[in-house]
Amino acid sequence: MNKNLQLVRELHDAFSCRQAEQGANQSLSEMDIILRQGLLMEEGSKLLKAFKVGDMVAILAAMINLSYCALEAIAIAGADVLDRSVAWQHDGHVISLMRLFSDKINRCTSGSPEDYSAVYCLCAYLSRSFINADFDKAFQMIHDGKMSQADYEQPEGMPKHKVADLSDCLYE
Repeated sequence: MNKNLQLVRELHDAFSCRQAEQGANQSLSEMDIILRQGLLMEEGSKLLKAFKVGDMVAILAAMINLSYCALEAIAIAGADVLDRSVAWQHDGHVISLMRLFSDKINRCTSGSPEDYSAVYCLCAYLSRSFINADFDKAFQMIHDGKMSQADYEQPEGMPKHKVADLSDCLYE
């Protein structure tokens, strides 16, 4: 099993979130697909806004959150991450990244773990090659923040979870 998927399954267990047994490969319900698509689109929107600002730490955080969201759908289905090659060549235009992410997110309307895996693999690949970051370390830091949510009281109007500083995950 993919180590980051194991972390997501750990979170689901800790917070009593529904998920199928590993290897069950259940189909997602129509409502699950709609909910997951909305979450993917929300995280994709945050990623595009981070691209606009050009802050590499924000871009990395957005890619990790998008990949986390894709892994949650895979966990709900009881599937495993399917390694997918990523066909992307840096052409100097951010719009090509927007098209690539939008296309991968749109394909998830199928509800297929294969399409969610493609989103995850794209985020992992671009975090390592485009951002030049330690994807797994950043994923672990985001995961740790999500796991500590239950013990973290937030003042009114503050974010609902701790935001990890991922700057240590960027290679120089």
